[in-house]
Amino acid sequence: MSIKLNSSHMEIFQFFLFHPQMVRLWNFMSKTNHQLQPFHLAIPVHDLESAKNFYHHSLGCEIGRSSNEWIDFNFFGHQLVCHLSERASNEITNSVDSNDIPVPHFGLVLSWNDFKTITSDLKEKKIEFLIEPTIRFENEVGEQAIAFLRDPSGNAIELKAFKNMDSLFKAK
Repeated sequence: MSIKLNSSHMEIFQFFLFHPQMVRLWNFMSKTNHQLQPFHLAIPVHDLESAKNFYHHSLGCEIGRSSNEWIDFNFFGHQLVCHLSERASNEITNSVDSNDIPVPHFGLVLSWNDFKTITSDLKEKKIEFLIEPTIRFENEVGEQAIAFLRDPSGNAIELKAFKNMDSLFKAK
């Protein structure tokens, strides 16, 4: 399935990535010692029932509020909202350590053991991986286990775990 991202979606995405006020906000947030707060992410889906089946039944996310146009999920402590939309994102990839990584994507940073448990559970449920569970940057700063999958609407999801969680933001 080919997914198209229109120019207004890209403008919004670029605003949140590069707008000076957003950069200052992220820099401020990264320097504070506040408890990590849940994020909110809204994504397009082409079918709410398929989204409900995938996020609730396959991934185990609790269902929150909903309407005929959207569903809230507790995505491992974060608010994920699936909005019914005929539009979706383009199939863009970026090569990282010999894998074609889908852009955009979202995901979770898990403990090493949780990564193994969740990816094993998904394999048992016959969930197809876009990128099978693998280790990248082995024996380097930032060594991590990764796996990518797509929801029924084509949204890319990354599961990852760092061998050493202290290297999550370490450059080298």
